Amino acid sequence: MTTLGELTTLRVGGPAKKLVAATTEAEIVEAVREADTAGEPLLIIGGGSNLLVGDDGFDGTVVRIATRGLDADVSTCSGAMITIAAGEPWDDVVAHAVGEEWSGLEALSGIPGLVGATPIQNVGAYGAEISQTLASVRTYDRQLGQQKTFAVSDCGFGYRWSRFKAEPGRYVILSVTLQTRLGDLSAPVGYAQLAQALEVPIGTRVKAAAVREAVLELRRSKGMVLDEHDHDTWSAGSFFTNPVLTPDAAARLPEAAPRWSQADGGVKTSAAWLIEHAGFEKGYGGNCDGTPPATLSGKHTLALTNRGTATAEDLLRLAREVRAGVLDRFGVELVPEPNLVNCAL
Repeated sequence: MTTLGELTTLRVGGPAKKLVAATTEAEIVEAVREADTAGEPLLIIGGGSNLLVGDDGFDGTVVRIATRGLDADVSTCSGAMITIAAGEPWDDVVAHAVGEEWSGLEALSGIPGLVGATPIQNVGAYGAEISQTLASVRTYDRQLGQQKTFAVSDCGFGYRWSRFKAEPGRYVILSVTLQTRLGDLSAPVGYAQLAQALEVPIGTRVKAAAVREAVLELRRSKGMVLDEHDHDTWSAGSFFTNPVLTPDAAARLPEAAPRWSQADGGVKTSAAWLIEHAGFEKGYGGNCDGTPPATLSGKHTLALTNRGTATAEDLLRLAREVRAGVLDRFGVELVPEPNLVNCAL
């Protein structure tokens, strides 16, 4: 029997009652409708990079998205309009775009998972977010029982947020359409660490291929590029989102805490900084007998990792300890970024 741990990057999670691998949109819709008609719990899995599934598994239907396909309409006036099946691996799309000189995706290199997951979380890294290049999202609306397409303006995007996350489970993403500029230069570099790696000022446009390589190197240094031989990458990426605080709450943080003003008046700070300064160093964790089934990454404190023998409960126990420590030290409650399935903090 296939366990859900075999389908997720954390490699934990018990079995599913029923598993369907859907290779066409028709198969996705059929499997979803069948589960909904039967009143069966439903879980959609893509690359499994943003899931923590409980040790008891999932008592319902799991639909694994395995659709493929990319179609591009390229014009010197409007750039590249790229429609991509939900089951395409995201980083393959970024690599293809850089190779074709479709500019704008390069800073999102190395992010695991499939295309269909990117709008849900408004995936972002190194100063870029998917919402900056997204044109539309085509979905199956389980509530209405029909397909529905959303323009970017209707997706409700925010920091790690979208209408798809606000209404969890309602929409099954079938395809995503992106619009990019043409050319071998990147979008303006908007993240200080990336600009430093490239040795350019913030706001500079450089070769997109150079940005991709720099981002991949930065992500590798943090254990954020999947490698089955490196347990630091047996994770769900960043386990906690960066908190967005009120100005008053941000003012109560230590002077050295990072602060970034947001358009809505909030102030974002660094979850990694809070974790480290609450006393949790890289590699923190392990049992009292010295065995470390789950630890913080040895490369980045924001990632919880499976050292090879962890259970979901091992990871949850560590996450609870870290969250409680940050709350006690700074009065800030960290919010998990992965979807928790049949388990809870």
